[in-house]
Amino acid sequence: MKCILVATEGAEVLFYWTDKDFEERLRLKFGQSENEGEELPALEDQLSTLLAPLIISSMTMLEKLSDTYTCFSNSDNLYVLHLFRECLFIAINGDGTEDEGDLRQKLRVLKYLFEVHFGLVTEHGQLIRKELRPPDLEQRVQVWEHFQRLLWTYGRLREQEQCFAVEAVERLIHPQLCEVCIEALERHVIQAINASPARAGEEALHAFLLVHTKLLAFYSSHSASSLRPADLLALILLVQDVYPSDSTEEDDSTQPSPQRPWSNQHIPLLQAGSPRSSGPTRSSAGTETDSFSLPEEYFTPAPSPGEQSSGSDSTVWLDGGTPPTEAPQVQIAEDTLQALMAGPPATSFPRRIFLDASVKETYCPMVPHTMYCLPLWPGINMVLLTKSPSAPLALLLCQLLDRFSLLEAKLKEGKGASSSLRSHSFLGDLRQRMDKFVKKHGGQEIQSTWLEFKTKAFSRSEPGSSWELLQACEKMKRQLYAIYRRSFLSTAPAQGGPQLPQHLQDQVQTLMQEKLMYWKDFMLVKSRRNVTMVSYPETLTHLKDFPGLVHFIYVDRTTGQMEAPSLSSSEKTSSELGKGPLAAFVKTKVWSLIRMARRYLQKGYTSLLFQEGDFYCSYFLWFQNEMGHKLQLIEVPVHSDDSAPVGMLGGDYYRKLLRYYSKGHPAEAVRCHELLALHLSVIPIDVLVQQAGALARRLWEESRVPLL
Repeated sequence: MKCILVATEGAEVLFYWTDKDFEERLRLKFGQSENEGEELPALEDQLSTLLAPLIISSMTMLEKLSDTYTCFSNSDNLYVLHLFRECLFIAINGDGTEDEGDLRQKLRVLKYLFEVHFGLVTEHGQLIRKELRPPDLEQRVQVWEHFQRLLWTYGRLREQEQCFAVEAVERLIHPQLCEVCIEALERHVIQAINASPARAGEEALHAFLLVHTKLLAFYSSHSASSLRPADLLALILLVQDVYPSDSTEEDDSTQPSPQRPWSNQHIPLLQAGSPRSSGPTRSSAGTETDSFSLPEEYFTPAPSPGEQSSGSDSTVWLDGGTPPTEAPQVQIAEDTLQALMAGPPATSFPRRIFLDASVKETYCPMVPHTMYCLPLWPGINMVLLTKSPSAPLALLLCQLLDRFSLLEAKLKEGKGASSSLRSHSFLGDLRQRMDKFVKKHGGQEIQSTWLEFKTKAFSRSEPGSSWELLQACEKMKRQLYAIYRRSFLSTAPAQGGPQLPQHLQDQVQTLMQEKLMYWKDFMLVKSRRNVTMVSYPETLTHLKDFPGLVHFIYVDRTTGQMEAPSLSSSEKTSSELGKGPLAAFVKTKVWSLIRMARRYLQKGYTSLLFQEGDFYCSYFLWFQNEMGHKLQLIEVPVHSDDSAPVGMLGGDYYRKLLRYYSKGHPAEAVRCHELLALHLSVIPIDVLVQQAGALARRLWEESRVPLL
């Protein structure tokens, strides 16, 4: 039983997500009405009524005591709360499957997804309310459904994919193929687009290839700044939301084709009394059904590797199901109806996103980009990031907002009479920049607001008080945020803003398909068996050189990339661990180790070793220089339970940790690495530690092969 809610101080719902169990609880609670014919309130109204006392009490404590609770539990549920700006985020779990850290991580990831979609607007309470709760009901439903899908996709990937469990990008290891792909991305994508006169001012910055959730190749133009690992992982999440790939399914036909309607393509129609099916619908000849019509009936045959259908009327039934009766009426499952009503995703590609970048050699958070996802084949996607000519405006607005925020901070500290403020050099710089900005970009409203501010801040005859200056600062920031929203959100591709012409997108898509046609099947197989315990690569044979090693995950936290043997618990795919219960058991151990390592790292522990049944679980974090020499380990900071969780998506913990450690090594580049390993408990502990060190050295040497 799970729920996530984002609300205002007055308990107005800005976003919610609930599972079916929580919805059922609400239905039982609010369904006991005195008037039996009375219609139940909407779900968001039920949530607002249920959680209003919690929201009001939390905000009251914050107002009266300047402090409030962030986590509590009762006999039924665990609650985690976090206030971001003027929005209160609440996560609830009632089935015991998530602890406080898991819920806090989900809230942080949701906030980060808001930032990726809305940029600096997320920092202004009134404007973010307009984005999350548009006045138009249909548009509001589309926004909420989009983020509900993203949360569901994130939860699925976190439970299925090792890269999302440890929050790092997993590379597809094959140097020859990577070289081919990088050359193709450079010549046929980045250079081809930037040389085209039809690009309408858009500049291609980054292009990369994904095979399911794994990164195959990445290329950036010479003028592009580096892409943060957290942003890259978020882009993979966005792609998986629109073009999901089931990691437990070997047949790549389960991925929806982008050319077909989102809601119709894989929805089975069920005959009365027949079992529900979750697989793709196929005709008896094995071709995938592309359309949906009520008079026809579609059923999912069982996969039969060794036999073919003997005729057009033959059908194989799953799970002991019975053939349909001759009754003409067809019943459609409730989830089918919901999917049909939902239609295609409201925000497909291209879409406006905001990523940290450098503009004119100056760092700027949340720079607007346009993201394109061009599917090459099911399971294989090419992602393209472009920037518009108006991108420097984002840098200017960011710098102006930073200076007004600095001024606000000084005013709140009590250093704010206008006579004393004039002595600060940053205020003169602010005045000069704002005069130029208003002259070039400002309308009548911001001109009058800026004139009012200058009168209060710089007037010698009638200087404004600190309170008046604070109010003027807030008005100026509101105007700048509004310009940011109008310039980058109101002109997004979904609202008819500038984007690459369709024929140019089709051109680069076709060229990449032609270039990689003969690699397609290999890439799909390689993504399922990327790194194996038997042989990866030729110089490293894990089972031979490291007896007793069951599984490992190696992470380079400097680049945000990880390597690990394939780990599948599916009945259709297998690894050295086999398939079914054994692989599922080992996967449970690995996921448990990841959670345990995160909790201990948050408390300041950089190594961990414990026995659990027949296994030794170990975790190591260390620092080294560019030459691979291990650096002296220091005590890492200890964080409270309500701080940002360990990871990249929820606060980029490792980038802050690297910055903290590098203060003591200013003369050399510092790298951070992690190793999680699972050994059989018959291995002596000293041998296990020696193996971990040797394995880390070999993996570091192999990871130095330039693939990006």
